[in-house]
Amino acid sequence: MEQFSTMFLEFIASWGYFAIAILMAAENACIPIPSELILGFAGYLIFSGQLTFAGALTAGMVGGMVGSIFAYLVGHYGGRSFVDRYGHYFFIKKSHVDVAQNWFDKYGLKAVFFSRMLPVVRTFISLPAGFAHVDMKRFLILTFAGALPWTALILYAGMMLGESWKVLTQIGHEASIVFVVVAAIVIGALYIRHKKRKNAQESVDAE
Repeated sequence: MEQFSTMFLEFIASWGYFAIAILMAAENACIPIPSELILGFAGYLIFSGQLTFAGALTAGMVGGMVGSIFAYLVGHYGGRSFVDRYGHYFFIKKSHVDVAQNWFDKYGLKAVFFSRMLPVVRTFISLPAGFAHVDMKRFLILTFAGALPWTALILYAGMMLGESWKVLTQIGHEASIVFVVVAAIVIGALYIRHKKRKNAQESVDAE
């Protein structure tokens, strides 16, 4: 894996935004390339003045969305049997697909959003969404909404860490879990606030 990691980093260093988009597309198309490696190093290149944050974020999101759409279509038209039969040719482990499937079975479309911030699941969640033939528009909205904060966070973290950016590849899983917990708390607080305002407005209207 170390050899591949070095190759990926050299690719990003040479091709910049294009390489970020290609590698993020591959990661979201279920090829196991850690996004912490791609985006963490991109963050370092922002720190060193070789890239801009906006450019790297755009490249990461474009690549991620393209890869997610590809994986969704594979699941939609190929089904689980196709993935189980041919997935190993593309380094897709059945156990990883099972994890994503369990998440989707338990949480439905909400899993498409939250799983974008979780290790392993974020790479494979598009497949069970495709298996289930979920609405493409809703899939794209939830994928974008979940991927944007994660992509921005890892880029920013890599930028802040600078030459120590490789820390992200060591603590990536733990950071994912913390981020999901914080996101869930924030979303829950916003929902409760919205409900309170709605109830208060209904009370005023009733009077």
